[in-house]
Amino acid sequence: MSIVERLPIIAGAIIGGLSVAGGAFGAHGLKAVLEASGQAANWETAARYAMYHALALVAVGLLAAVRPASSSLLTPATWCFVVGTAIFSGCLATLAVTGIRILGAIVPIGGVLLIAGWALLALAASRAEP
Repeated sequence: MSIVERLPIIAGAIIGGLSVAGGAFGAHGLKAVLEASGQAANWETAARYAMYHALALVAVGLLAAVRPASSSLLTPATWCFVVGTAIFSGCLATLAVTGIRILGAIVPIGGVLLIAGWALLALAASRAEP
């Protein structure tokens, strides 16, 4: 298995684990703080989107393994998903805990990267040889 195949799967596994841990921490350890500040929905959205994109990263790695010719588009898709998740979920979770509102203006940058990752994944899949 090449690095193009392994990297997205490893990143997806790490982000998936962090998503589960973050979701549990928000639901139990931070529940009172998040509810008091009205930020519980932001925390939950951060954890949920991290999990969605963890699964997308695993799909990218699996597509790279079965259709190596599609890897030229899958590498940028991987980076869009990793960086986009870090910005989107990271800033949203930090906003939920700290209340630093300027982070809300940064979150859409992560969202744009996530959308780009999905577009690159779709393009790679459409170009993959049977």
